[in-house]
Amino acid sequence: MSDPGWVSVLPPVLAIILAVWTRQVFLSLGAGIWIGWTILEGWNPLSGLARSVEAAVGVMSDPGSASVIFFTLLIGSLIVTVEHSGGVQGFVLFLESRRWVDNAKKAQVLAWVTGLVIFIESNITVLVAGSVARPLFDRYRVSREKLAYLIDTTSAAVCILIPLNAWGAYNLGILGNLGVEDPLGVFLGAIPLNFYALAAIALAGASVFWPLDIGPMAAAERRTRDGTLHWPSARPMIDDEIVSSDFDDRSRPRALNMVVPIVAMVMAVPVGLWITGGGNLSAGEGSTSVLWAVLVALAVAWLLLLLQGRSGVDELTRTALKGAGGLLPLALILLLALALGDVAGQLGTGVFVADRTAGVLPTPLFLPVIFLVSAGISFATGTSWGTFAIMLPIVVPAAMTLGLPLSPFVAAALSGGIFGDHSSPISDTTIISSLAAATDHIDHVRTQLPYALIAALAASVAFIGLGLAL
Repeated sequence: MSDPGWVSVLPPVLAIILAVWTRQVFLSLGAGIWIGWTILEGWNPLSGLARSVEAAVGVMSDPGSASVIFFTLLIGSLIVTVEHSGGVQGFVLFLESRRWVDNAKKAQVLAWVTGLVIFIESNITVLVAGSVARPLFDRYRVSREKLAYLIDTTSAAVCILIPLNAWGAYNLGILGNLGVEDPLGVFLGAIPLNFYALAAIALAGASVFWPLDIGPMAAAERRTRDGTLHWPSARPMIDDEIVSSDFDDRSRPRALNMVVPIVAMVMAVPVGLWITGGGNLSAGEGSTSVLWAVLVALAVAWLLLLLQGRSGVDELTRTALKGAGGLLPLALILLLALALGDVAGQLGTGVFVADRTAGVLPTPLFLPVIFLVSAGISFATGTSWGTFAIMLPIVVPAAMTLGLPLSPFVAAALSGGIFGDHSSPISDTTIISSLAAATDHIDHVRTQLPYALIAALAASVAFIGLGLAL
């Protein structure tokens, strides 16, 4: 089917509506994949079903996708190993003994600040911030939905503001291929104009320092203060048994059993980027580097426990497999989300939306429309990077043709891409944030969406003002 037209938006829209309505994420993603391939197969439902199965299996043939899925399973192994080592308990005791974190507000500040300072890669940001803060949130009765919101907000939104990481390298590469003479200068100029990312980070900070609990988040906070961890219908992305506070009590809890593996993981990312990029950080492979980093962290955690005599190889193996098994449902969700993104790409969902809205507005409205179109594409497809790849080749030549500065146009496209990465239920960052906070995925989406929409409204107004100033 060469030109599906408007029906190309059906698969992602169907998946999102079903996921929010039924809370059945697996079936919702599967339905989106099936309808997408049914369209491509000339509306033959049986042929569409067969192609859907093939496409889901074919996801693993892509090295980047396979790395993300293996990364997910290894995260489970790392989380359980660190919990088993007493590292999390030791870190919590360390913070409390020095009165650095001894109440609910300080626990939220810790999560927010951790997300701000670890900006190498969004999934690493989420994992570290979630692992560090989750026990403190539980102890001081702050909802896990609030934790998921904070770590999700300070992941992609922070990473897109940094040129020297995988996000920056990716976009600099696109700008270079588009013939931009000074890609780094254009990207740096777009940073203070990335209104959605800046608004989202500021709003998250405001929700920490001035309890700004809106709608579903306020209900989740009241529930948690009353001593109930989840809603009765909740299905946490990772079982509480996996993230329980039980640990090997043959020696006292040690903070270094968590700190050292996490530091090793964070430091391993730029090393991986340098190696995969042939000595050039900006040319490195982000998914491969992150996978290597988690493997390094797991190896360091094992080494510490073996040297301390707390566990043998057999016990560590069982612990790691337990953690990986606990995250199999998440790995399946990611696989289905990636398969949905693939079929949306073949249908041309993003290109269709962009083409139908390009070049039909006066100049002052270009920037807000670019932002809104990018936001719609990223929300429907669940991918910011895919949105960047679609929108930047459209908006950069348009700005060049009009003789207008490039940075505002780039900022609008990047801002819209971050909105979907931050709020879409089929975004990998949103999914992994639910995992790291050990909360129900749809509960995370529902409690976070009002904040995302407020930040999007603020960004839209800011882009209108910037457009009038061009």
